[in-house]
Amino acid sequence: MAMAQGQGARATREAVPPVSRVAIIGGGISGLAAAKQMAAYDPVVFEATPSVGGVWKHCVYRTTRLQTPRPDYEFSDYSWKNRDDPSFPTHTEIVDYLEGYADEFDLWRYISFGSKVVDIRFLGGAEAGFTELWSGTGKDPLRGKPMWEVGIVTGDSNTVQNVQYYKFEFVVMCTGKYGDVPRMPVFPPGKGPEVFKGTVMHSLDYCKLSEEETVELMRGRKVVVVGYKKSAIDLANECAQANQVKGGQPCTMLVRTLHWVVPSYSIWGLPFSMFYSTRLSQLFYERPNQGFFRSLLCRLMSPLIHRAGVSKFIESYLSWKLPLGKYGLTPDHPFVEDYASCQMAILPEGFFDMADRGLVRFQRASAGWCFSENGVVLDDGTKVEADLVFLATGFEGKDKLREVLPKPFRDLVVGKSSMMPLYRGTIHPLIPNMAFVGFVESVSNLHTSELRCRWMSGLLEGRFELPSVKAMMGHVAGEADAMRRTTRFYRRHCISTYSIHDSDGMCSDLGSATLRKANWIAELFAPYNNKDYKEQ
Repeated sequence: MAMAQGQGARATREAVPPVSRVAIIGGGISGLAAAKQMAAYDPVVFEATPSVGGVWKHCVYRTTRLQTPRPDYEFSDYSWKNRDDPSFPTHTEIVDYLEGYADEFDLWRYISFGSKVVDIRFLGGAEAGFTELWSGTGKDPLRGKPMWEVGIVTGDSNTVQNVQYYKFEFVVMCTGKYGDVPRMPVFPPGKGPEVFKGTVMHSLDYCKLSEEETVELMRGRKVVVVGYKKSAIDLANECAQANQVKGGQPCTMLVRTLHWVVPSYSIWGLPFSMFYSTRLSQLFYERPNQGFFRSLLCRLMSPLIHRAGVSKFIESYLSWKLPLGKYGLTPDHPFVEDYASCQMAILPEGFFDMADRGLVRFQRASAGWCFSENGVVLDDGTKVEADLVFLATGFEGKDKLREVLPKPFRDLVVGKSSMMPLYRGTIHPLIPNMAFVGFVESVSNLHTSELRCRWMSGLLEGRFELPSVKAMMGHVAGEADAMRRTTRFYRRHCISTYSIHDSDGMCSDLGSATLRKANWIAELFAPYNNKDYKEQ
């Protein structure tokens, strides 16, 4: 059998049968969770790279760390060896943890490394995806009939002539929202990167450089980082570190939309989980399909509980702890709107110390910007000189799906709300015998993916039936409506403010207990985490 890169004792899948039951595309967090839950079907995991880890292996900077504490980011049945370590894990530690998980449950034997999916064909007929019930019956998708044909290229044979096709009854897409396809800003003619004399690089390309290459690239150069989310902040921090020498230049962050940033998971000495991860704390937040009286209650309580209560409490701490006002970085929206859209960023240690030393500068560009010969120009006419411009503008994960899915399914990936219309964050009501894991965000994406994979396994085992396609589409629309009522940044599928309710729904489908704590006091006041969902 083949071996995982650098892991001589880890035997991986050597051959893929022409016909199998389950294919899993992607070997990141979601792919590993799916492989563990689907082990009974001897799944084939196609991973394009030579290693597991997904974005944590291939789309991180040297200083990138997890944004949540270790106990909030672990599988329910596999703990961190050093889970009491209060520091946020580095990307290297996360990859080690995932490899340990694959060791523990012998997942390597399912993985075919260096196997890139370039095409997927539907074998079910023209009308199979547009029936009253998902996949025709709404249950038991494994019926002995291949429904998809997956095209693979291996090694350096990335050509149409070398595509090999394999048939499967069920396909799980775990390609994720990040990496591979960069989101690039669009400019009018004569105002894009083509007029700039310096270097333009997306953060995705920066991730591929060694530490020595990144330092050499940035040291002594005028750098502009476009963006103000986690990847942009980490990139600006590395730029500042590289320029702590004689002749070093400051890094300018081009900030179009302000978001709240957090220095740690403690607010006025209280753990952050107390504010948003207990049943009581989530009681008055909007949730999908909640009914008239609950909607009325949420609307009446929202100004008191969130905008004048929890949000203001957290905002007061952040305004005291961080020099947001000094640098004009105080958002004009409540903290909860960033939390509800999964856009809260944890600051790297010493970030504002770098700003105080003049190594990081902030330039608001709320009205827009474009390139010039010597840098960038804001719409108000302000010019910022640059030798190097980094685009920390995110990724187009859904485009990865569109590239490989056949018509008409590729046109269904994004719904009217700009979110993927996924029932239980997993099943597209109009795409049969296929699941999507890793496209819903939360405070702990690992927990979100693990529970969805368990739910998906229950579906394949026939433990429950899905509602009608119409009912599922209505549920998805309800999630979009809940997001729209909670935050102005609603074009993201984030469940942070109703994560316990979301988990309750999946547990109920599976016939498992929804109340997971030992007593009612803990049920109301104790934060929920992955360990509460450990299978008995």
